[in-house]
Amino acid sequence: MAFFAISCTKPYNPKVITTASNYLVVEGTINTGGDSTTILLSRTVPLNSNLTTVPELGAVITIQSNQNQSYNLVEKGNGVYASAALTLPATAQYRLSIVTTDGKTYLSNYVTPIVTPPIDSIGFTEISNKQEGSGLQIYVNTHDPNNNTHYYRWDYNETWIFNARYASFYITNGTSIISRPAAQQIYQCWGNSISTNIELGSSAKLTQDVIYQSPLVFIPSTSEKIETRYSILVKQYALSADAYNYFSILKQNTEELGSIFDTQPAKLTGNVHCTTNSTLPVIGYISAGTVQQKRVYINNSQLPNNWIATYPYDCEPDTALYKYPEPGGLYLNQVAIFLIPLTSTVIITTAITPPGAMTPSGYQYVDPQCGDCSIRGTTTQPAFWQ
Repeated sequence: MAFFAISCTKPYNPKVITTASNYLVVEGTINTGGDSTTILLSRTVPLNSNLTTVPELGAVITIQSNQNQSYNLVEKGNGVYASAALTLPATAQYRLSIVTTDGKTYLSNYVTPIVTPPIDSIGFTEISNKQEGSGLQIYVNTHDPNNNTHYYRWDYNETWIFNARYASFYITNGTSIISRPAAQQIYQCWGNSISTNIELGSSAKLTQDVIYQSPLVFIPSTSEKIETRYSILVKQYALSADAYNYFSILKQNTEELGSIFDTQPAKLTGNVHCTTNSTLPVIGYISAGTVQQKRVYINNSQLPNNWIATYPYDCEPDTALYKYPEPGGLYLNQVAIFLIPLTSTVIITTAITPPGAMTPSGYQYVDPQCGDCSIRGTTTQPAFWQ
């Protein structure tokens, strides 16, 4: 019976899996508070596609006010468009105009700017549970003393120091192995990532407009992010009730599906429309207002001593020895002959020098992912780093 039950199982591919979709996705907020506005344009892809994102290039984007003012955004590449720093009048309403290379025009609804209250603090607490394990839970606190905001959204940018598994003290110059210059160190790097989840908070059901310890990001105790020094820049946006409902449904549809206990997908209705073809769906909700931000740093010394970062690759060093000395005491540099053509595939770490010898008898080397941190980060310290 089990055999026949298994043999009768057939894959089910609903039409939505294979249906081609190429709808415009608009992400961003019109920043009215003396900073630049950044808008990200992309296209949807089918669920069975190998692509995760398709940036929309060559578009013309303009911020328009109901007082007949307009401000252009400049294309920065990879679907990112940005304006100069703008301080826009709070008495006007604003919308976004987008013209794509296929000749279609998109407009968002006019929205009234909202003043975002400051972030009170960003903190962290150590947690341990069976589902996520031990780690660091970072949270945000804020409030509006005027009791006017009620709806909040956050995104963040993470930066951290991490090290390669092995330090490389040598490099080849094309003919021999020499000491690695300090300017070419590849042991310490800075990593970076941006938030991908939708983080929301609401005080609408509370008597006071207070958000207390709203969780932002969980970092496992074994993560490289907290092995040395970690920083997070949090941006806070005040939302209207309509904008909050839009992002709540978007979060439900994209992050809270997958099990039989999750809620069913809901229809997503934004405030961006295609004026060229009114039946064409558009994904996006454009708000306007000021943006508040705060950066904090967390040192490894502030965390439990038994939290040890796990290196993401299996690393085992190997050795390459010289051939036996030739007559007259000269060494044939076999290791250099072997390594020079492979400078992109091996990293020379340390020299092997026998006791009493004046010159190395060989070198130790590892794979690049184990000895070159620049594969996954940058050796240049960020300008904001403290």
